[in-house]
Amino acid sequence: MPDVSYRLLVEPLDLGSDVRAVSLDLGEIAAEAGEEDTPARGEEAAAIWSAVIPALAATEPLALDFFSHLDHLRDFCAHHQISYREAAGRCIVILRPDRKALGALLARFEMETFGFRAGNLAESGDAPLENDLSSRGVDAYHPVFSNYTMCGICDFENGSLTILSEKLSSSEIVRRLRPALSAHAVRVERPT
Repeated sequence: MPDVSYRLLVEPLDLGSDVRAVSLDLGEIAAEAGEEDTPARGEEAAAIWSAVIPALAATEPLALDFFSHLDHLRDFCAHHQISYREAAGRCIVILRPDRKALGALLARFEMETFGFRAGNLAESGDAPLENDLSSRGVDAYHPVFSNYTMCGICDFENGSLTILSEKLSSSEIVRRLRPALSAHAVRVERPT
């Protein structure tokens, strides 16, 4: 394993009694003891996140949901030959992006908040959710996340990913991520 430069902290997140959530925070490990990690950004962080998301989805269909800066997204997808679907007035869905496309999307749009979902409805389409994403953004996942294996809220500008899931605990997330990140300089931890 390479020298560890990053820490991915995985911990349950209290968003209320009606939602089960887990926070994943990716930070560059502080150079000196006592300093705080800084949120990881840039190409290497995008490469790490592009390993995290498919590992979390495992064998489930995966869809990325974008609902802002759609003209830039369309241009980017056309230039990189990434297929997408216009899902609603202000929602674009990218179904099953390969690792290269996912890494490119995450690097280019790391300053944007967007989401993803994994589960059978991701592949077949979920018009009510996609319409709601157009108007409410990632808040639209809250009432429907239990219909999926998980919904993810990507805030990579701040080195953060929030998972909404009744099926994945923080322990299961760690179990899925450790092997997926073994080739990266990342230590996956739960708080003590």
